[in-house]
Amino acid sequence: MTNPSAIQSMAGRYERPVWVKRLNAMAEAVGGAHFVVPLDPDELRAQVEASLGGMPAGDFGDPGWLGRFESLVGEIDASGMNVVGRLMTREELLRSLRSRLLLNGALDATPAIGDEAIDAPVIVTGPARSGTSILFELLWLDPTLRGPLGWEALHPVQIEGAEDRRLAATECEQEFWADVQPEFAAIHELRSDLPVECVTLTMPCFCGPHWPMVAQMPGFGHDLEEMYRFHRRILQVLQYGEPRRNWLLKTPGHLMTVDLVFQTYPDAWIVQTHRDPAKTMPSTVSTTAMVQWLRKDDVDVGTLSMAVAAIFAGALNDVAQRRKSGALPERFVDVHFQDLLSDPVSTLRAAYDAMQREFTDEHADRIRQYLADKPKGKFGAHRYSAEEWGFDTAALREQLAPYIDHFGVALE
Repeated sequence: MTNPSAIQSMAGRYERPVWVKRLNAMAEAVGGAHFVVPLDPDELRAQVEASLGGMPAGDFGDPGWLGRFESLVGEIDASGMNVVGRLMTREELLRSLRSRLLLNGALDATPAIGDEAIDAPVIVTGPARSGTSILFELLWLDPTLRGPLGWEALHPVQIEGAEDRRLAATECEQEFWADVQPEFAAIHELRSDLPVECVTLTMPCFCGPHWPMVAQMPGFGHDLEEMYRFHRRILQVLQYGEPRRNWLLKTPGHLMTVDLVFQTYPDAWIVQTHRDPAKTMPSTVSTTAMVQWLRKDDVDVGTLSMAVAAIFAGALNDVAQRRKSGALPERFVDVHFQDLLSDPVSTLRAAYDAMQREFTDEHADRIRQYLADKPKGKFGAHRYSAEEWGFDTAALREQLAPYIDHFGVALE
């Protein structure tokens, strides 16, 4: 790590749109953002229950959910979010509570949902900027795989007459992120009709990685076992009554929880992406810092850099060592960023061979057409260096040497 205090602040990197500045400044007139956008667990629950009216809904589920929810709201309330940040997060909390009620209502009304088998999901994982997003989208072009679309993840339970509203509401919410800071679009594209990460799917469990990503919450309580139980339940609800396909899933966090992945889905295939850590680590910090900057005025980038270095370096080296020793199931497929970039069709064909799945000419044609229609950098370039985000390139590569050497990761 370089000197964290020397890292440029987010305010020094990005200029907020005028409307965001004005909205956030409203807090000064009333004594703080918490007066403009209050966050109270009991009030949030009452609002959601009232909003559902006579719609079919169950209870909120497992006995531990309320403690997690109340603790989470307390952490958010104390995190120093501005007006826009509290507004965005309040909407997410309300939507997640609503989804939780409706999901449990669906499970109560149709117990057979709980018998749904989740067979051999294909799970993409790896650090940011290692090719996970584009690989996810190219795999999604395979009609035998099903990725959870943005509108399904945010509004997983269909309410009669509300199909179009779910799509429109999701598009509005996801586009708002780039409205708050336009440069966000160059870092990560959010669309209601594209598959989304498991981070989004697991928001209603109130113990998944979305919440500590949007603000630094030192007291946040991860309950990873409950998160994976919820993960399985929501997939069961989404696939019930639909033609059976293998799920296509993705999030970098699965890298840190491979044991729980295989405990939940014993026949899963994990597609692990690889790239020079000097490119992926700073991008992870850059992306997370931007997510927090959307909601806060004082992002502690130095602390964030140190946390990312500790968490991801540990996970990458640990998985490399455990795979090398045979301590993990032989259900991993490796995809290197440079290979994916230079020849995506051949790279995916090799991945399919490793998973013993059929890779068709039609899929190859879809990949070529999709890439032709999706020019790189259409929202601008996401440029960054290791040093500007608090890393020393040589030291980082030395720290990740077990990972780099085992997988033969190309240095850029």
